[in-house]
Order: sequence, then structure tokens, then C-alpha cells
Amino acid sequence: MINEIIATINEGRSFLITSHVKLDGDALGSELAIYCMLKNIRKKALIYNEDDTPGHYAFLPAAGKIVHTLDNISQFDVAFVLDCSELERVGDKAQEIGKIKKIINIDHHISNNGFSPLKLWDGRASSTGELIFCLFEQMKCKLTPDICTNLYAAILTDTGGFRYANTTKDTLWAAGKLVAGGADPQWISENIYENDPPAKIKLLKKALETLSLDLPNQIGSLVVTRSALRETGASYEHTEGLVEIPRSVKGIAVSILYTQLEDNSYKLSMRSKGNFDVEKIAKKFGGGGHANAAACRIKGNIETIKKDILKAINEAR
Repeated sequence: MINEIIATINEGRSFLITSHVKLDGDALGSELAIYCMLKNIRKKALIYNEDDTPGHYAFLPAAGKIVHTLDNISQFDVAFVLDCSELERVGDKAQEIGKIKKIINIDHHISNNGFSPLKLWDGRASSTGELIFCLFEQMKCKLTPDICTNLYAAILTDTGGFRYANTTKDTLWAAGKLVAGGADPQWISENIYENDPPAKIKLLKKALETLSLDLPNQIGSLVVTRSALRETGASYEHTEGLVEIPRSVKGIAVSILYTQLEDNSYKLSMRSKGNFDVEKIAKKFGGGGHANAAACRIKGNIETIKKDILKAINEAR
């Protein structure tokens, strides 16, 4: 399959690159690395995302090239759909993007539904960025400092700073090669993890008021409401990373961040320690992800949702 992808890249003329809504570091770093590679081999390429780029990823090389409107889809003969387990995850343009003649799906989510026959998928990989690194190695692609920076950011963020169980010797080997190629670990980490706007810290303060530590059931949670976002001047992107706070507490095996959305539903971001598989919980409610990191959306009252999730977690033990 990887040889088919390389052949498609070599034969293609105009490429669309996209990823899921609610962008994260793996999605953005992967998109930008593919973009830089294509431009380096003199291909036409455009990155389209439905959502704006979160501020703490604006430093990534070529981030300023991303667009958020898409009109003439017929100009593309190949689309890269990255870090998406299903095509619908790209947002409102999914159906139109699906009409592009060739779609290359590169993804590491175990919930991938196989929407594209031309894919590079491995549920054991730490990140989509790691899979793209492997693709570039197979292509004998020149790893420029810009490519290395973007891929390092992708891998760094989806491994939680190399702390999660998805960090393997292959992950660390790839990171080492990227550093050798020009990625600066300190500079990248400072921009991503130590560059929060005041609004995010204010939101953190509000969220901590909702902290629940259910030690008998080993579940910790935070709730972010729309009113908390309004009062602090924060946006949805500022909720990234908040789920890690309950997870860091001794005795907590499952951490959940409940974020209220505009349609009166809640997005549940779930993290776990050890062998507890939160992907199974997310899948039960129409979501997906990985064994130790997954998400879903549920409509309803927050207290009812919490009871349903508690029941599902206890049934899965």
C-alpha cells in the first residue's frame, strides 16, 4: 500500500490536504509536513481546514498558508485526509472532498472505518505524524528543518510529551531523527505548552471549580460550560489539555473533560491510565479514538450524561 501512495504522489499534480475539525497538534503538524514535502517536489498543494488554527500552533512552519474556504474542488486530483478515522470528521465539506478522484488516508485511530482504500493506517502508531515520517523515509524524502519541526510537533503532542503508552522505541527513534534534521525540542515545547493566553488560565480556574474526584470508582472529571467560556473570553481551543488535570491525580484511572457545545450536547474527552480502554466507552456513544485517549459527543443533561458514563465505565471493568 505504501508503494501505491508513493506512486500516487509522484503521478499527482494538484493536492488538497485536510484533517478533522477541532484541530490538534498531530493534525496540523501532519498537514504542514505533507504540504512542505509536496512543495519541495514542485507539486501544487493547498491545506484546507474548516476550523481556525489554534493560536499555540501558529508558529509551525507554513501555518500561514492554511485556508478556511474551499470553492473549486475540481482542481484537485488527489486529497490527503489526515488523522481522520472517517471522512465526515473533516466537517461540512466532507461530501465534496469525497468526490476527489484519489483520496489518501493516513491515520492511526483504531476506530478507522476504512473509508478510503488507499490508506496508510496503523492503530499501533503513536500518531499520524509518525506514520508520515515512515512514509517520507520510504520515499527517501529530504527531511528539511520545516518538515522535521512539523512532524516533531505532531508526535510530541499525540504522545503527551512522550508520556503516554503509545510512545514506543520507534516513536523515540523517529523523534531523534527529526531533531537531527533540525527540530528544536525546547523551542517547539515552549511554543506549544508554555505560551497560553490569559483567557486559558482564567478558564482553567473556572474549570477547577467543577473538579470531581470519585476515588472509589477511580474517575476524575472537569466540566467546561458555554457560560464559562463567555465569562473568561476563552474559546473551545483553550480546553485542550484540561483533561490531563484529573488524570494526574493519584488513584484516578479515567479522566473526563465534559465540554458544553452550542447545540446543547457535550463533547467528552477521555484519558486513562494503564490498561483501561476508553475507546470502547467512546465507541458505545458513537465516538472513537485510542485505548488511552478517546472522545465522543452526547446530547442531554450533564448529570444524566455523567450517570450514563459511570455505568458504562463500571460495566467495562
